[in-house]
Amino acid sequence: MRRHSTLVAALAAALAATGVAACGGDDDNGGDKGGGGGGGGKQIALLLPETKTARYEAHDRPDFVAEVKKRCPDCEVLYSNAQQDANKQQAQAEAAITKGADVLVLDAVDAKAATGIVQRAKQADIPVLAYDRLISGADIDYYVSFNNVRQGRLQAQSLLDGLDGGPQGKSIVMINGSPTDPSAGDYKKGAHQVLDKSGVNIAKEYDTPDWSPDKAQVETEQAVTAIGEGKLAGVYSANDGMAAGAIAALKGAGIDPKSIPVTGGDAEVAALQRILAGDQHATIYLTIKKQAQTSAQIAVAAANGKQPPAGLLNAKVDNGAGQVPSVLLTPVVVTKDNIADTVIKDGFYQPSEICTGKFADACKEAGIG
Repeated sequence: MRRHSTLVAALAAALAATGVAACGGDDDNGGDKGGGGGGGGKQIALLLPETKTARYEAHDRPDFVAEVKKRCPDCEVLYSNAQQDANKQQAQAEAAITKGADVLVLDAVDAKAATGIVQRAKQADIPVLAYDRLISGADIDYYVSFNNVRQGRLQAQSLLDGLDGGPQGKSIVMINGSPTDPSAGDYKKGAHQVLDKSGVNIAKEYDTPDWSPDKAQVETEQAVTAIGEGKLAGVYSANDGMAAGAIAALKGAGIDPKSIPVTGGDAEVAALQRILAGDQHATIYLTIKKQAQTSAQIAVAAANGKQPPAGLLNAKVDNGAGQVPSVLLTPVVVTKDNIADTVIKDGFYQPSEICTGKFADACKEAGIG
């Protein structure tokens, strides 16, 4: 594994010797201590892309930090969230490199723009792990994500399964994710592999900037108008936030979302509650905890100049610059019938987080709580 340049190593050593804290304390680039760590331990930069999707602050960040603490008590996590701003993420990465980060774990806001971050890290001999989103054409060291094409296929099939009377001739709308996110392209590819041969009519299709629920709501409103009243049979949404926007549009148009299936992804609490209530048909459970823990294990090893634990890597992914050692995890479809056996059984959520207020009775019906 590549090591830091002499200059960066000297800077880190100087900071440790003088007792100066090795990370900033502001919200944009604060430090999550890996337990007992300070500036003397290894520093692992975790760069996440946004907060509109609930998973990042609720799961990815705390699960990653907890695993680093477990594996390396003297390590320190330099955490940043770019708030969907590629330029801000570039600055955060530069700050982490300047502070002496030993490895970057990067979930890119914009995969194309992130190639500059990777190039800068390589100039300092810092390994880069692409987290969740592949960075194409860049010299990344590792990639940890899910089988995204498979996820798209699962989402599409769950939509078809929810169509009354089968898919033949039914009109649906596709709400795809951000065009700057390669994962969104993979979901879209997988979904088309299923939908294009199903006999369903994709009446309208959108690529939604920033995965924005608000934009998804507008897109669905436009689709309802274009397709015509009573003719929309289903909505393929690539994630739960956009599904919420689509469902709001349906209700605004006087369409009961219980009457047509709407897909999603990420297994957010609000989505699971909508599924229990019947407003959303399905979501995708990504074992985010495992993704974060696996990435932390690789990052700790890389920060110490070592290879990942034996057997952890299970694939190689071609990103256009080479075959990247990877870990690809398996997505799972979640409907009302298996919430208890997936996100609850795995401990991803507690029943008390989902079964609040008006959802308590629906939870009992689904065998939760």
